[in-house]
Amino acid sequence: MREISFTQALDEAMLEEMERDARVITFATRRATALERTFGGKRVRFTPISEAAFTGIGLGAAGSGYRPVVHWGMVTFSFVAMDQIVNQASKIRYMFGGQADFPVTYRCTTGGGAQIAAQHSQSPYSMFMHLAGLKIVLPATPADAKGLLKSSIRDNNPVIFFECSRLAAVTGPVPDGDVTVPLGVAEVKRAGRDVTVVGLAYYVREALAVAEALAREGISVEVIDPRTLVPLDVAAIRASVRKTGRLVVVDEAPATCSAASEIIAVVTEDPETFRALKAPAQRVCAAPVPVPFSPPLEKAALPDQARIEAAIRRVL
Repeated sequence: MREISFTQALDEAMLEEMERDARVITFATRRATALERTFGGKRVRFTPISEAAFTGIGLGAAGSGYRPVVHWGMVTFSFVAMDQIVNQASKIRYMFGGQADFPVTYRCTTGGGAQIAAQHSQSPYSMFMHLAGLKIVLPATPADAKGLLKSSIRDNNPVIFFECSRLAAVTGPVPDGDVTVPLGVAEVKRAGRDVTVVGLAYYVREALAVAEALAREGISVEVIDPRTLVPLDVAAIRASVRKTGRLVVVDEAPATCSAASEIIAVVTEDPETFRALKAPAQRVCAAPVPVPFSPPLEKAALPDQARIEAAIRRVL
């Protein structure tokens, strides 16, 4: 077990997977110098800034026997490749009748908090959740980042791997060796009895900090990290809510049609879990505005510990 950063964990996953399987190749508009030095320019492609082109190339390579990892940079840049994602990647395995695998992983950074303005501070994972055929991954710790990226690369379906930009320098323990984290399995980051808080990415950390503070008042908060949004570990979330009777979901995206909305829906549509609720579920989400560049306005637009605590107190 070693203490390394979120970014280092992702770099290790790439290095190890490329060493393990010669079919793993990567495309990016930023030079991956360490990978290029180890594996050469044929497997590590430094591409022109044309996301539409290399998003499609990655999908075609996946259908031709390779396991490409396509790095868009910021999720913002994926929007110029929406035809390749929406009409091709999400549907292609179905349209081949399951007779061909398309093991492509699309990586991108997401989220605000760094004063890089509206176009570069987005959290649009729910847009991609809506597309049947894509797997959606959103890790919150270095260990999960490494283990989930390994699992994504080995998966035979198109995967979009979101990397919260505010977590890049965060450090944490990462197991030694070839340790994977399965897609579709949530983790209880802190056990509790009074309220369930489902946090996404950066807000797992914030929820844990609030839970620690409230514990001094005798309030017991259970914090759950879904880790993947598609597939979503519905059973784990429902089991926690049936135990606590209360639910708060913290999501950096605006509330409308969000991952937070989906999580609340899968809780309330289940009769047994709905009967266990002692208070209306709460969403703590970003304001429905483009994320401002101004630091105080950005802070006001995004969830924070005070808003998480207020939501917990409301359900209590």
